[in-house]
Parts: sequence; structure tokens; C-alpha cells
Amino acid sequence: MSIRVLLVDDHAVLRDGLSNIISLEDDMEVVGEAKSGIEALQLVEQVHPDVILMDINMPGMNGVEAIRRIHAQHPGIAIIVLTMYDRDEYLYESIRAGATGYLLKDAPSGDVIAAIRSASRGESTLHPVMARKLLDNLTGEKRGERGSSDENLTPRELDVLQLMVKGHSNKEIAEQLFISDKTVKIHVSNILKKLGVKSRSQAIIYAIQHELVVLE
Repeated sequence: MSIRVLLVDDHAVLRDGLSNIISLEDDMEVVGEAKSGIEALQLVEQVHPDVILMDINMPGMNGVEAIRRIHAQHPGIAIIVLTMYDRDEYLYESIRAGATGYLLKDAPSGDVIAAIRSASRGESTLHPVMARKLLDNLTGEKRGERGSSDENLTPRELDVLQLMVKGHSNKEIAEQLFISDKTVKIHVSNILKKLGVKSRSQAIIYAIQHELVVLE
């Protein structure tokens, strides 16, 4: 089945461009377009998307609030931020609200298509600039106190978490650890549950803040 994509951006030209790019792919389709966060909330109920491309700065309800509300009601929908803003606070707020990825609008179209596919598989994608910001800022923060949740991660789950932080997909993790994709998905699900986070991106933030992984 095709990946159902909802576009949320207040610029019609950008929505048209994205729609044209996505329409060239055999495995995905645009099922709706919204120009505000409020419209996005309404359309989600009507078109049931698998993945949402969400702008941040829009009139009325902004993207972060829309992400928060959509994720609370439909946690199974993957939301990728696609914005021109590389501000740190937007990145953190979006991920904490439930976004699974963060791309800048200068990203190549191929990266956007790849991010949609990754998101549909439950994986996360960060623009290289934002990934670097995330690592630089988090490694400079004071280490948080370790709780019982991270101490309960098994050695194999820590291996998977380490590769998640390095940006590897489920398939790449499976190949490196010589396990199946299905087993990786189970490990990722267990990691999110034990760490008490909503997404892979949040798990990565938690892992760096609490020094659960080795940064190279």
C-alpha cells in the first residue's frame, strides 16, 4: 500500500512543489494539504495519513502545537518537521512534542522522500545541520541523574540504542548486529517504553543527556 502523506505549510507554492515530487514516487501519495495547524487537525481525521510534513511558523496554531495535539490523539502518525528555521528551540520543542524528524527546506528532494519512507517505518531523520546542533548542545549539558529505567536496558538494547544515536536505520542496525529487522523493531519498542519517551528522536536525546551511549 502507498504511504499516505499530508502536507502542512502556509505557502501554496511549496505545497505544490512537494506534491509534484511525491507524486513521482510509486510507493507514496499526497492525501491532503493544509495551510495551518488548525486545518491539519481537521484533515487528519478525514484523510488518515501515515506521515505528515509539518511547517513550524504558520498563522494561528503553529506547527509545534499542531504536532503536540496530533501526536496525543494519533501517536501512530509519523510527523516530520520541514522548515526554514534552524533554531535550537524549534528542534527541541518539535521533538518533545512528538516529531520523528526535522528537515530544513534546503534539503535535497531525495532526502525528503527518504525521510518519508524512514518515518513510515518508524525511524527518525534529522537534517545534518540539526543533528550536529543536537549533539553539540546535548553533550555540553549537565548529565542528568540516571533512573531505574535506563539501568533496565539489556546489553543488546544498549547496542541498538548506540546505533540509533549514530543515525542508523533499522535495516542497518540489523545488518551490524546480525539480527532480523523484526527483532530490531522489538528492541526499539522496548527501549522507548523503558526510557519513557515517545519517539526515536526523544530516545536519542535521552541517551546523550544520561550518557547511556559513547559519542565518537
